[in-house]
Amino acid sequence: MFARVLSSSVSRHASRSVVKTAPRWIPAVSRPSRPLIMRFASSTSTPSFIDPTDAEAIKALEEGTQKLEEGDLEGATQCYERSVQIRRTAHTLYNLGVIRYHAKDYDAAIDAWLESIDMEPRSADAHTNLASAYIMSPLSRPELALKHLRIAHRLAPDDPEICFNLAAVLEAGGHLEEALSYYKQSKDRGIERAAVNIRNVGGKLLAKKLKGHEDAEDKQ
Repeated sequence: MFARVLSSSVSRHASRSVVKTAPRWIPAVSRPSRPLIMRFASSTSTPSFIDPTDAEAIKALEEGTQKLEEGDLEGATQCYERSVQIRRTAHTLYNLGVIRYHAKDYDAAIDAWLESIDMEPRSADAHTNLASAYIMSPLSRPELALKHLRIAHRLAPDDPEICFNLAAVLEAGGHLEEALSYYKQSKDRGIERAAVNIRNVGGKLLAKKLKGHEDAEDKQ
């Protein structure tokens, strides 16, 4: 899975840059036909010219993101940890969660993202990443993943990746009709590979319908 990493950009919207070092496969809860997508995001704040620690924390964020993009996990970890030590904010905690996720320390990632959400509850990216961590953790918790993906979808209903992730978890839980609806939404909004999922889920629904007819005939 991929993550959206916070940077010191003044943009209020998530960047779509991709770090290609993290796997995106979902463990077998009842494996959906495609993996989840994690998120990278950009910061919503600029450094303060009054408090120099703000600028120092953001500099550490920038350095950590650069090192992560270069594949230097250890260096990125040090930078993100330093950023949190300097200034404990929703953004520094978010990035600490990302680096913990890349290190496969899913419990630590969950803790960081939960604290980040406490500070900034309207971050769709944080809810999306938290859902991925709940799925990937050794003790998978799909019901919590589904809860946070639904929140993310309410916060960003037009985001195609959130629609795709929500569909994947719904499919894994056997909620095929609802999963099909969200796969269609994700395809309509630009996730072309969702077409494969639409065919797969459509086939599952057809098989389920045919089995229902056969069972009904057997009872007659």
